[in-house]
Amino acid sequence: MTRADALALDAADPLAHFRERFAIADPELIYLDGNSLGRLPLATRDRLATLVEEWGTRLVTAWEDWIDLPTQVGDLIAEGVLGAAGGEVVVCDSTTVNLYKLVRALLAHRRGALVTDAGNFPTDRYVLEGLGRELRQFDAAPIEGPSADDVARVVAAGDVAVLVLSHVAYRSGAVADLHGIQAAAGDVPIVWDLSHSVGSVPTDLHANEIRYAVGCTYKHLNAGPGAPAFLYVRRDAQPGLRSPIQGWFGQAEQFDMERPYDPVPGIGRFLTGTPPILGLAAVQEGAKLTAEAGMEAIARTSASLTGLIVDYADAALSPLGFTLGSPRDPARRGAQVALRHPEAWPICRALIERARVIPDFRGPDIVRLGVAPLSTTHAELFDALERLRDLVERGEHERVDATRSRVT
Repeated sequence: MTRADALALDAADPLAHFRERFAIADPELIYLDGNSLGRLPLATRDRLATLVEEWGTRLVTAWEDWIDLPTQVGDLIAEGVLGAAGGEVVVCDSTTVNLYKLVRALLAHRRGALVTDAGNFPTDRYVLEGLGRELRQFDAAPIEGPSADDVARVVAAGDVAVLVLSHVAYRSGAVADLHGIQAAAGDVPIVWDLSHSVGSVPTDLHANEIRYAVGCTYKHLNAGPGAPAFLYVRRDAQPGLRSPIQGWFGQAEQFDMERPYDPVPGIGRFLTGTPPILGLAAVQEGAKLTAEAGMEAIARTSASLTGLIVDYADAALSPLGFTLGSPRDPARRGAQVALRHPEAWPICRALIERARVIPDFRGPDIVRLGVAPLSTTHAELFDALERLRDLVERGEHERVDATRSRVT
């Protein structure tokens, strides 16, 4: 692989022109952490400026246009990104809160334990620990993640109320077999965390017979820091569920304020308090961009970008002590690659401080390189890998302050 090869891949990439639609203040800074926080779309910057002016001029009268954004944006994500239908997704709260609401609602009808894999994202495990039920954690393959066989064994052991799993593993980037695992669970409901897959990996929720899911929007949907998350419930599963957090936006006839709580029909029953309109507008613009590009095209570009990392690592980084911590099969790999190294933390610091490359670190030994198919080019990715190789060869990582910071 040469830089000329990388440039040729960019020339052949049908999504390459999308990069022009993002705010890129410094072209020399190579950003490989879009799986933690996506770049700012130019359309979002313009939309938020317009919305702030609308707030200033229309004041409270603008709520007539704002009030249905949680379900309108939910429909856009459902139909344009997730492979679901209108009326099945609502945008609200955080992933953590949505996971709590959904699992708690399911537990109202089910006895037994909660189950997840020990390597699942911490917030998912923490939520389950706090729900007052027995929590069982199983060990999945560290790179390949949970499998249908794992889930079949868990279900066969009996007394399982709800499973919670991630579609893309946050450390290794492994893509779980949605359909196979869902089938292996049988009648046990699975709540899928789509945070690392929405906008980067096709989910096809209806085709995969998925009933319940949550996820964030600030990664590959590029909705901005702290943007509201989403909650999905397939239409036929909605009537039997009641949100454990009852708020006035989930109330039927919400402005008839003398009435007792009566949940609105449909997915809106999972709304709680007043929605964050600026955040919802940002989600809407990010989701529009993703839907326009198309999930199949995004997946192809992602596979090409992450494949470049794997090939380069095999050829030039393995002699420096790096090993691959992600699946080799591109169909089993999300839009990120984990490179393992005993000095991963100081290497990440040196990349940021001395090489103008932003990756992120995941303990104990992962340099995680996230690609954003709509804004990362093959050429800049090649340049980042060259900088990484040169930096480690020179021992630059041995000369940085290796004190751990709060944000890694």
